[in-house]
Amino acid sequence: MTTVPRPAAELSADDARRIALRAQGFLGAPDRRAGVRGVLRGLGQVQLDTISVLARSHELIPYARLGAVGRTTVEDAYWTGSHAFEYWSHAACVLPVEEWPHFAFRRRAYRDRPHWGHDLSAGAYEKVIDQLRAEGPRTATELGGAKNKGEWWDWSDAKIAVERALMYGEVVVVERRGWKRVYDLAERAIPQTLLHDDLDDTECVRRLVRQAGEALGVGTRADIADYHRLKGEQFDAVVEAAGLVPVTVAGWGKPAWADPAALASEPRGRHRTTLLSPFDSLIWERARTERIFGFTHRLEAYVPKQKRIHGYFAMPVLAGGRLVGRVDPAREGGTLVARQVTLDGPKAVPAVARALREAAEWVGCDAVRVERVDSPGLAKDLVAAVG
Repeated sequence: MTTVPRPAAELSADDARRIALRAQGFLGAPDRRAGVRGVLRGLGQVQLDTISVLARSHELIPYARLGAVGRTTVEDAYWTGSHAFEYWSHAACVLPVEEWPHFAFRRRAYRDRPHWGHDLSAGAYEKVIDQLRAEGPRTATELGGAKNKGEWWDWSDAKIAVERALMYGEVVVVERRGWKRVYDLAERAIPQTLLHDDLDDTECVRRLVRQAGEALGVGTRADIADYHRLKGEQFDAVVEAAGLVPVTVAGWGKPAWADPAALASEPRGRHRTTLLSPFDSLIWERARTERIFGFTHRLEAYVPKQKRIHGYFAMPVLAGGRLVGRVDPAREGGTLVARQVTLDGPKAVPAVARALREAAEWVGCDAVRVERVDSPGLAKDLVAAVG
């Protein structure tokens, strides 16, 4: 690890929290004219996930920042007009199309590595490329079948081939249709001015470190590197050239770096009150969430039901720049059901009630039902507040 230069600034824990909130779009008036695409550009990526409770995570993320933007509007913002593409970043993510050149390093790495786990029949790759060229965008099923007749991981030749082409950058996901990926040739889907792998690995990583620093506002080496799943040594090699400045943050106990623009003015403005997807980049990294908010959160969707503490898809509640509780939601017809609610004291009641009412309206529910509150003494107050 490289030697950390003398810090440019000393930040309190509250300074760092407010900087992070502003950088992530939760402090200050949102840019509604830029809309969902503005959120995507500001964050640099929006993570995708299969789980859908209130909505899928890639819908929840702009909602959390902008409010009740239409769900069709969200999908159109991602998938129309060649404004975005799907690729591997923090995970499977929607990315602004302008970032295509900066993932050349990852496309090269995929081309150079062995392909364990899935063998591909001779000619299958070329067949899929030819089919897309002739027929236009297609799902794996339309290309010949996503699976063989075995288990879920028993991919067909067509699925293996098109996913390999996706990793290589010859194919792009241009939309999700019923959660199925729709593939097209990159030469059709990516603007010609961006369709190149000209940047070397160092320049790609430098740009992504800079972008992650801007999106986080302030972060440790691990925070910033993990944003696009870079290695620590990759961060070390480019952080100075990326233009991030070293800072100290009270209580963090680790060196940190900040976006210089984030230090240029004091974070001010209106705070959002909202439910957060567990896959939101504000909170997706557990150690960072604990460090910034003093709040321990774990996604329990993959935990056996009997071992869950807060519920299947517990969503933290953000209010006043703090995480003040959790809600494990569900939908039953026109009712949003808060199956389990955790409150950080009586002051959290109105904020959680507001977040529940707004989320219910957004997804088309006309009622909210609270089933369980971990602080029984506050249950009556919460039920009254959402009523």
